[in-house]
Amino acid sequence: MSAKQNRILIFGAGVIGSMYAIRLIEAGFDVTLFARPNRFKTLRENGLQFKEKGTVKSIQVNVIDTLENDDVYDFIFVTVRYDRSESALLALKDNQSKNIVTMTNNPIGFSSWLDIVGNRLLPAFPGFGGQIKDGVLHARFLPKIIAATVFGEINGEVTERIENLAKLFKAAKLPYIIKKDMQAYLITHSVSDIAMMSVLYSENKIIDKKTARTRKMARKITVTLKAYLMAIQKAGVSIDPPILKMVLKFPNLFLDLFFMTWLRTKMVRDMMLSDYANNANNEIVQLSNDLMKFLSQDDIKSEKVLYMNKCPKKCSIRC
Repeated sequence: MSAKQNRILIFGAGVIGSMYAIRLIEAGFDVTLFARPNRFKTLRENGLQFKEKGTVKSIQVNVIDTLENDDVYDFIFVTVRYDRSESALLALKDNQSKNIVTMTNNPIGFSSWLDIVGNRLLPAFPGFGGQIKDGVLHARFLPKIIAATVFGEINGEVTERIENLAKLFKAAKLPYIIKKDMQAYLITHSVSDIAMMSVLYSENKIIDKKTARTRKMARKITVTLKAYLMAIQKAGVSIDPPILKMVLKFPNLFLDLFFMTWLRTKMVRDMMLSDYANNANNEIVQLSNDLMKFLSQDDIKSEKVLYMNKCPKKCSIRC
């Protein structure tokens, strides 16, 4: 599979979409970015700007703000927040492209997404992050052992399109992992995001940096994460990555120290706290609500999740 044979649409020109666009363009693929009005204007005027080794660079990218149904791509990557995923898929419903790769969390399963786009759906999760500041992308790459793009068929089969997607990522030198149970992976990842991110927003506002560094905040993460991991395990979900099973065995004190260290990192201070100003909390609330719907659907009775009541009372999530 050569780069010239592939047309790729990235639906969403935020951090994740922009990062994939850069890597795929550099690898020689035919990439188009679908952007909302403000971002569309910036990309048209300045190109895709990103900071690399202290220098701001720019790469030209084809950008659109409308998509015709007969504008067909080999792969469409949907790189929007979870709370915007359904509206994005509805926008793609009548497009004739055969492969729609959703790059986001999913704590409830794929039924509603399948109702919209059918078997074109290919669930995935991105392997990096960052922020866009003053129109410039500041990427944050992690080692493959910590983060790689994860994807797989819903039924776990390694199909031709999975193999083609793997070749695409390999050509772009993007680390990837093929999963046999994407639902388990995405539910587990949703749980960790809910636990780690919900504490950053309290009493309808972003917490200050000083509060974020406290033992109290770390303990809230510890208790919430353990509670949700226990709940999904009781629901029959395989915890993935398996290393998170160890969280249930670690003493709270050990986890508190770990999360105190995480809360004091530059990533949390300069990216996550500021990023909440851009509706990140809406995503966490939606993730939490849908996770609880999933647990209810699986007959997880209220007494099985009473431990969740230890979640911070002033947290924005309805535990």
